[in-house]
Amino acid sequence: MPDEELTSYLAALAPDSDNETTASGFGSSQVYQLRLQLMANEQLKELAAERQTSPQALATEWVMQRLEWEARQRGH
Repeated sequence: MPDEELTSYLAALAPDSDNETTASGFGSSQVYQLRLQLMANEQLKELAAERQTSPQALATEWVMQRLEWEARQRGH
């Protein structure tokens, strides 16, 4: 099982101008560091485990859903 804390830590250390390219061909992506209160972090880990995914993947999914919702609200 990958060490997600180490992966997150290393991503946070990456230079801001260093974009990642996704293996699935969706182009460039930007790394953001997200700080959560301990209780929220534990909730995120629990929900991710229930869904058999990583906390990072779940948080990314939620952000993408919210951005889509915001775009619809603005008529885009």
